Amino acid sequence: MDTGTVPLSRTIVGIMGSHRDDAPCLDEAALLGEAVARRGHVLLTGGGTGVMRAASEGAARAGGLVIGILPDSRGNSRPGYPNEFVHIPVYTGMGYARNAINAKTPHVIIALSGSWGTLSEIALALNEGMPVISLDAPFVEPSPGAPLYNASSVEEVLELLDRFLPPANSESA
Repeated sequence: MDTGTVPLSRTIVGIMGSHRDDAPCLDEAALLGEAVARRGHVLLTGGGTGVMRAASEGAARAGGLVIGILPDSRGNSRPGYPNEFVHIPVYTGMGYARNAINAKTPHVIIALSGSWGTLSEIALALNEGMPVISLDAPFVEPSPGAPLYNASSVEEVLELLDRFLPPANSESA
């Protein structure tokens, strides 16, 4: 079967963080979204505002594909959901229960500053044994054997990401 240039399988990186438009890490979220796209990975976020929008914008501007897992049903979305950079909105109608989809779908999660929703996504991902890279978001101290990695810079996050998911293309920058 001819699939053209669309790969049959793509790696997915989730970026999770605050919905607040004044979150202190929006610039980092945009840089990480861009880097994820340039590495050939699909970006998955909660599809909304704040960190989700900044990461989505970075990925979209770099030519990446953005999936947004939305808490509401189609036609019943809160303002900013989905943000304008989401290519594939997934309307769950599940509220915060959609965090399970956010946590179990990606191959790696990058967690930035957030609140209870972000913390629940981290916990669900760690429970599945998924690598979670936390950028200046010390929600919990890693327990022995837990795949939680704390990074203090965007560069350190990207080094860890490349360890778990080598770039799918040669454009990684």
